[in-house]
Amino acid sequence: MHSPVNRPTLADLKAFMAVAEARSFRRAAELTGVTRSALSHAIKGLEARLGVRLLHRTTRSVGLTQAGEQLLTRIAPHIAGLEQALEETADTQGQLIGTLRINGSEEAIRLLLAAVVPAWLRRYPSVELDLVEDGRLVDIVEQGFDAGIRLGEAVPADMVAVRIGKTQRFITVASADYLALHGSPLTPQDLSRHVCIRQRLPGGKRYRWEFGQKGEEVAVDAPGVLTLNNSRLMVDAAAAGLGIAYVPELSALEALNAGRLVKVLEAWCPEIPGLFLYFPANRHIPASLRAFIGIIREYNAGDLSQRESDE
Repeated sequence: MHSPVNRPTLADLKAFMAVAEARSFRRAAELTGVTRSALSHAIKGLEARLGVRLLHRTTRSVGLTQAGEQLLTRIAPHIAGLEQALEETADTQGQLIGTLRINGSEEAIRLLLAAVVPAWLRRYPSVELDLVEDGRLVDIVEQGFDAGIRLGEAVPADMVAVRIGKTQRFITVASADYLALHGSPLTPQDLSRHVCIRQRLPGGKRYRWEFGQKGEEVAVDAPGVLTLNNSRLMVDAAAAGLGIAYVPELSALEALNAGRLVKVLEAWCPEIPGLFLYFPANRHIPASLRAFIGIIREYNAGDLSQRESDE
């Protein structure tokens, strides 16, 4: 029987849990903010105290021994419950603690920075807000995020979704110089006679441009020799006169307002559901995430700026 002095600390157990769930010291270090060497030292100490090997380590992977599997199964719900209890206790005192991690597209993160983050930082300066821009649709649970933000059509069906802002559109844009030289397309079919800036999706496929008007839907495999995988780069390319681009309206607003881009085929660009914050339905919602959703709902209702001016 181990004496109290030799009992593992909570920090040691959390280090083990982080590495065991991530199956990687590097990934666990990224998620926890603890160095790989510190995690390795903690787990070696834990193994020495318990007298068993918990992890199989190779140069490329980390796996759990049978003892490690048993330990993870036993401690995971208790540590999660402890963290929830601490969080709820702080919440009853009007405080928020910890880190809120959110994954989203570049357009989503830009919208948050402009509309939600300023109010969040003023109200909850003690919570670390970790926003990760990623063009891929990742598994937010597997990657250790509290929530994700994507267009409504991309949100997994088993997630709870909260709208951010209004509906949006994908729009076709070009520079005035390009249109003066090549003319403006009047229908989606006219794009076959134009130079288009194509988009490659994270999975590798090229994106088909989707249009609609009065119940008619048209999908166009836009012709062109230039392909990009980032909407902002497509906006820059279109503004440089390299062709017509099809991008989220949010991405093009600055260039449109500055006169560097002009909308074309606007009547064929219908609204889409827009951006949604989403999170698992079957997991505890951290108090910080609930507070973040509250600010989003204020923004949606149009009373966020009024409340901020009153505070």
